[in-house]
Amino acid sequence: MFLLNSNTLHREPLEPLDAETLGVAGADTVERFLAHRNNHQVTPLHALPALAGELGLSTIHIKNEGLRLGLGSFKALGGAYAVFRLVLEEASRSLGRPVDVADLNWPDVRAIAAGMTVACATDGNHGRSVAQGAQLVGAKAAIFVHAGVSEERIAAIARYGAEMIRVDGNYDDSVRQAAEVSADKGWTVVSDTSWPGYERIPGLVMQGYTAIVREALHQLPQPPTHVFVQAGVGGIAAAVAGHLAIVLGDVRPIFIVVEPARAACVVAAAQAGRVVKVAHDQPTVMAMLECYEASAVAWRVLARVADAFMTVEEDEAVAVMRRLARPVGGDPAIVSGESGGVGLAGLIRAVTDNKAALGLDSQSRALLINTEGATDPHRYAELVGMTPADVLAGKMAAEAAS
Repeated sequence: MFLLNSNTLHREPLEPLDAETLGVAGADTVERFLAHRNNHQVTPLHALPALAGELGLSTIHIKNEGLRLGLGSFKALGGAYAVFRLVLEEASRSLGRPVDVADLNWPDVRAIAAGMTVACATDGNHGRSVAQGAQLVGAKAAIFVHAGVSEERIAAIARYGAEMIRVDGNYDDSVRQAAEVSADKGWTVVSDTSWPGYERIPGLVMQGYTAIVREALHQLPQPPTHVFVQAGVGGIAAAVAGHLAIVLGDVRPIFIVVEPARAACVVAAAQAGRVVKVAHDQPTVMAMLECYEASAVAWRVLARVADAFMTVEEDEAVAVMRRLARPVGGDPAIVSGESGGVGLAGLIRAVTDNKAALGLDSQSRALLINTEGATDPHRYAELVGMTPADVLAGKMAAEAAS
């Protein structure tokens, strides 16, 4: 499936609230918060010249979020950041004075955090970020996981001290149950998807993701002409596309949203012109993208600043995992989880099927985001035929030989 954005809002300015959330001042705030994280480092941007030559493009760069804040996923930026912001806001109200990120370890702030419980539904990565954020500030966390979340991913969340609550059904079922239980118990929902009446906190989560594109723009020798970013509910795609539209304006790149064919809720929104729920059939190997209803806030942004929407098949996602693990022509080896390389899968498909529609040619500079590493190492090894350690060992051997 490939669809150019024909929505009436396409190329219209972002709504003022979204522009404020995803703009320069919001990214400045995220950067300031990250400076207080002990393990914060800018994630690497890898050039893939051999693949670019193979596809007939000028350059391909991939931002490796598999190394973000020790959590193995871009979502380390969103959930924890939102938890920090919410704790500081509650402390400011309770103490009657401004409280900033530098004050998070003060005893009176920690005491307020200890009385808070944050909750969310997750496919794995977002829940780990929320749980880690809660542990860092001294709050409690309750994480709702659906039947499709693997035991390895559940264990990776639980090690941050979160209460794990299992839910029958899929991701959307866990979102509903998290909201219902939290309302009953007085917990604060820190969701990466939004619904009517619940938009500000998902906006904070998206704001956290602006760090990715800000870093990438500083790392790139030239701005990209094309950006392919995968979508679950659409948060990461909207954050990247929205920030690019704000900082680059009329010279912003062509932006393409890529989804699993089996869970294409953003494509469905593009077709309908509004958020709709898509039918749940077979699960997708792209586990972190298995969402059946787009975030309302994310769609509001993407309706304006995404230029095209497309889907990829199961085998294409796995093929990209293997290609990144076993590169050719001197390209670096990259550990990319089941959902991590979906943007690259979209680029490869687009070069074959949609080159003219997207203006892809020998002058094109593509930017991609590896949104996760091997967050389920056992599943990664099954699909790739190599362990993450094997892939990294090959990378290190190649570096030593160069």
